[in-house]
Amino acid sequence: MGLLSTKATCNSHGQDSSYFLGWEEYEKNPYHEIRNPNGIIQMGLAENQLCFDLVERWLEENPDAAGFKRDGKSIFKELALFQDYNGLPAFKKALAEFMSEIRDNKVTFDPDHIVLTAGATSANETLMFCLAEPGDAFLLPTPYYPGFDRDLKWRTGIEIVPIQCSSSNGFKITKPALLEAYQSAQNRNLKVKGVLVTNPSNPLGTTISTQELNLLLQFIASKNLHLISDEIYSGTVFQTPAFVSVMEILNQSYKHNDQIRKQVHIVYSLSKDLGLPGFRVGAVYSNDEVVVAAATKMSSFGLVSSQTQYLLSVMLSDETFRRKYIRENQMRLKKRQRMLVDGLEKAGIKCHKGNAGLFSWVDMRHLLGANTFEAEMELWRKIVFEVRLNVSPSQSCHCSEPGWFRVCFANMSEATLDLAMKRFKAFVVDSTTTKLNSTWIRSRNVNSTSNNLDTKRKSVAKWVFRLSIHDRSSESRDR
Repeated sequence: MGLLSTKATCNSHGQDSSYFLGWEEYEKNPYHEIRNPNGIIQMGLAENQLCFDLVERWLEENPDAAGFKRDGKSIFKELALFQDYNGLPAFKKALAEFMSEIRDNKVTFDPDHIVLTAGATSANETLMFCLAEPGDAFLLPTPYYPGFDRDLKWRTGIEIVPIQCSSSNGFKITKPALLEAYQSAQNRNLKVKGVLVTNPSNPLGTTISTQELNLLLQFIASKNLHLISDEIYSGTVFQTPAFVSVMEILNQSYKHNDQIRKQVHIVYSLSKDLGLPGFRVGAVYSNDEVVVAAATKMSSFGLVSSQTQYLLSVMLSDETFRRKYIRENQMRLKKRQRMLVDGLEKAGIKCHKGNAGLFSWVDMRHLLGANTFEAEMELWRKIVFEVRLNVSPSQSCHCSEPGWFRVCFANMSEATLDLAMKRFKAFVVDSTTTKLNSTWIRSRNVNSTSNNLDTKRKSVAKWVFRLSIHDRSSESRDR
């Protein structure tokens, strides 16, 4: 008999995913402008570093909050002693107001229905424990966040069944895809307990449409399922279409249907919208009192510190700061996303049209040697080890189509992003030249006796050479 548990020795955490392996390679050789300019640039981290100056300025202007004081008097002892699992009422009220403001105050949130957790990871896992038994299943539309394989499954024992979405319709959720996933789970003798979506989508960087939300609500009503809407990127929507929360649809179409309202749950966090992942502030919002009570009990295993709650309660209660931050954050995200998309387009790479998030869903299918996930992994390794950019391949996001990559843009400076775009461009130019030369050599071997074709090949080779010289000259001017 082994001394360790099967949980400790199993390999179901998902750490062997290319999503995590890319992080490991980055940590071995991280880019730094001065200390390691040839290192790997981290483009696999969905972190929002664009508005730190606004938060830091607020802290400078509000030293009492940062110093744990109220009306000039220290409340450190009060915060350091034991606090109720329900959380500080002032913070839950401020968080509810912040969540409403992000949604243009089209919906309101009851602080008593909020359960605080140590980040969205904990919130999602808590809901799994509340809504499902080990061996039950949740349906997730693809592509989905690679960390869900860990967050939802590892400790709870639940299963994920993919809802296969396609690039042919912009990866929209459709009724046939929902029914196919549901039937697939039944064929595996899995009891489906619900559907989980991220809105805005991670990794697509798009908002879920009103039509899709209505479809999801109709589906869970017909099958008697739960719907979890992970809305941690709700404040990152920087252009149309606007963000629509599932709560808004509930209030419009299911206002008097208490049963459906109890089957819908929201996950939120301040990690992305406010750029504070290290503060570990997440939340479950539910209209089901039993779920709220159970989740509150579970929250004792991952509480948010009282000091963090106090500081953020003061910050988020500042309406002037709150509104300025939301507006400025969206403007900066829009500018940065445009920089990424334009830079990739100059390199001959297109992106899925996004309007939210801290990343773009990038189409590199034309760079694959073959339409297979083996070819995708070969391309991914080149990008990580040769181009020295850590990006997340579609396979790690359970996409059914190889050649898509999630590329993050908000966790670095403009100068670093500009360098990443130059690396991408150089890689694409080199790959294209290699393909042209390879084709030319094969053609020459087959048709070496044809002077006319040989002349054309020389012209192509000269054109490639001139193009390469032109691009290198352009890059020199850009530096």
